[in-house]
Amino acid sequence: MTTSALRVSELTKDFGGLRAVDGISFHVDEGEFVGLIGPNGCGKTTTFNCISGMLELTSGRIEVLGQDATGMRPDQIQSLGLTRTFQHTRLWRQMTVIENLLVPPRHQFAPNFLLSLLRPGSRNAEKKRLSDAYSLLDMLEVSHMAHNLASELSGGQSKLVDIGRTLMGSPRVLLLDEPVAGVAGPLAERIFQNLRALTSERNIGMLVIEHNMNFILRTGVDRVIVVDSGHVLMEGTPDEVRQNESVIEAYLGE
Repeated sequence: MTTSALRVSELTKDFGGLRAVDGISFHVDEGEFVGLIGPNGCGKTTTFNCISGMLELTSGRIEVLGQDATGMRPDQIQSLGLTRTFQHTRLWRQMTVIENLLVPPRHQFAPNFLLSLLRPGSRNAEKKRLSDAYSLLDMLEVSHMAHNLASELSGGQSKLVDIGRTLMGSPRVLLLDEPVAGVAGPLAERIFQNLRALTSERNIGMLVIEHNMNFILRTGVDRVIVVDSGHVLMEGTPDEVRQNESVIEAYLGE
């Protein structure tokens, strides 16, 4: 039986007299790769901010892996297994790329001699974390930047490192906000294929915001949720979305 990694029910968010998100409902199953698309200003990032606890909901309910996460702080939601990236990356700029990736893993033990005597396996665990970090950088094709400061990265490289850092936290639900914005087309498509594979291999529920409709529809997502003016306009397979006249009107106008 498939389990919902994330379930959003009647999510509404007001900013004063402006309703940015208006009763949105959808779900993402474990092991499912879902795209969230829509024109600029339609409420995609606001939805992410509400799900991850960055914004307080006006009304509605958020469930993460079957647990009610409504009203929780971001750190509490993260402890349930949900992690996200942001549209504008927030790397630790005076740390190297590999150091950025080594921070998020949970239950780390301080690597000093006395504490290592108390927990002999800590050195092996540290080696595994390092190996995992380099493997992710290889997958994202930025391993050659491992020892560069994050401040030296281009915008596209920062996006890729941010994805790697997020994956190092072993999420079970992952929200990616325009993860390949600023990344060259062929590389962006390869990254999406790798994310597709990771979703299946690790049974992660993955929800990806992407503004470029044509790009998301050809990258192998299982399902697409289309948002317009704070509402879910439709959801379906890429082929169903591509042929829907309401979606075309929302992007191109009547």
